[in-house]
Amino acid sequence: MTFDIEIKNLTLKYGNFEALKDINLKLPSGKIYGLIGRNGAGKTSLLSLLASFREPTAGSIRIAGEAPFENPEIMPNVAFIYNQDFKEETEKVKSLLEVAERYRPNYDAKYAQDLIRKFKLDLEKPVNKLSKGMQSALVVTIGLASRAPITIFDEAYLGMDAPTREIFYQELLEDHRKHPRTIILSTHLVAEMEYLFEEVIILDQGRILLKEDYESLISKGASFIGAAERVDAFVAGMKKLGEKRLGNTKAAIVFGELSEEKMKEASRLGLEIGNMTLQELFIYLTKGEEYNE
Repeated sequence: MTFDIEIKNLTLKYGNFEALKDINLKLPSGKIYGLIGRNGAGKTSLLSLLASFREPTAGSIRIAGEAPFENPEIMPNVAFIYNQDFKEETEKVKSLLEVAERYRPNYDAKYAQDLIRKFKLDLEKPVNKLSKGMQSALVVTIGLASRAPITIFDEAYLGMDAPTREIFYQELLEDHRKHPRTIILSTHLVAEMEYLFEEVIILDQGRILLKEDYESLISKGASFIGAAERVDAFVAGMKKLGEKRLGNTKAAIVFGELSEEKMKEASRLGLEIGNMTLQELFIYLTKGEEYNE
């Protein structure tokens, strides 16, 4: 079975508030998708629908050609990993792992033990006695070891320190290489995580603003650094994401297809050419104004 995702005309309302507005999206299986958006953009609402936590107000979701809500063939194959409030969870770490193994058909107990060692989790410790970072490591362990055909990580790294997050990222990439499946990463740490994404989805005010292959997307922009008057003359008429200036030196970030001749012109002017980052594009697109630090 191929677990492709197809969303048509999807709307979700909370009372009179439209959290999601006429979403249309196709996610072929086997890729790592980055879902980014500002607070309140609707990311968690969309992911909770994919995980069958609720039903849409209008429109449809199909996973492997079937509606996932209350579908016993689909729901065990979608893992929604998010930061939970464990303050009332007195069960030990090993008990939560046993529950995951019971309900996830692709769960790999040996891999879970490998992750437990790498994250230095104490199997005998009650979950509510773990630090926030260790609780995050626990849910990430369950998500990776479950090897669900659709695995969703919604800000699952919260509480982890930088070295622990790096373990998570490397494990995710390596295990995805060995066991390809659909992974959706919802995050605010765009600059830190963008190298993980194969495709990028930007959600803004409940609507899909952009869905594109990561490499193609960032290749459409560039930064140009040099004497301010030369930079200003070169970028005139281009879509400018932002600029920074120090003395007579200026850096301008532009978005749009740049011809080979235009790039040669930048070199002739003595401008230093750099790459646009996904974070710079994201901030520009979702603020509707130039990004300046």
